Amino acid sequence: MPELPEVEVVRRGLDRWVSGRTVSSVTVYHPRAVRRHAAGPEDFAAQLIGRTLGAAQRRGKYLWLPLPGTGASLIGHLGMSGQLLVKTEDAPAEAHLRVRFGFEGTDGTELRFVDQRTFGGLAVEDADPSDPESAPLSLAHIARDPLDPRFDDTAFLAALRRRGSGVKRNLLDQTLISGVGNIYADEALWRAKLHYERPADTLSRAQAALLLASAREVMSAALAVGGTSFDSLYVNVNGESGYFSRALDAYGREGEPCNRCAAPMSRAPWMNRSSYFCPRCQRLPRAKAH
Repeated sequence: MPELPEVEVVRRGLDRWVSGRTVSSVTVYHPRAVRRHAAGPEDFAAQLIGRTLGAAQRRGKYLWLPLPGTGASLIGHLGMSGQLLVKTEDAPAEAHLRVRFGFEGTDGTELRFVDQRTFGGLAVEDADPSDPESAPLSLAHIARDPLDPRFDDTAFLAALRRRGSGVKRNLLDQTLISGVGNIYADEALWRAKLHYERPADTLSRAQAALLLASAREVMSAALAVGGTSFDSLYVNVNGESGYFSRALDAYGREGEPCNRCAAPMSRAPWMNRSSYFCPRCQRLPRAKAH
């Protein structure tokens, strides 16, 4: 699933190529792609045709384009395989094309939502009037992410250090910190020399702060090279892949030497996923005897 850097790359592409455009047509090819829009595909299209799309926004892994003057936004989540692609109208249709948006103007640019597994989706939702970015109401429970200027470091560090569950579980809790997924959690934990099952309430403030800084560093580095692409399912709006997979220190490196101490990297099953870590650099502290 795309994580914060990958979704931010898509947001920037939408802001460049789509924001400010007026929607002239909407074609929904698969109703599941707009299942979050309760009124159905026809109403989804009607809500958008003739509307101008505002500046692209992001909260964690969610994207939205405000519809100025309506109090609503076009919201999207890429799911496991969703792609938002900017194409010319004469480009061949993709095998898994789900929704197509046409725009006023003569350049023939259109936006396509392509989703092989149909886990992603689009909807038009009312915005939260109390939110500075007018985020859709459904995102009220989603925390800000580490790259958001409004992210509250002090509140996050305090909340993290009150939790007795494993630190990786907390990094993936989108109500605590958004945008971090399995890849960047493993990378941040490697950089901070922390075991993924280390209880968060055993971290010193310095360790928790280092973990947050590590998450910021690794996601900023990934963002600089377009994110992490392991296959063709994640691409930016122009269909290009990201290259951070070449710089990963932990994720996917089972059996390879640790880039810090040369010990073979390990992989362990974790919550229907995998955790990659260095067994020498990221040891789990022994529980204190009572």
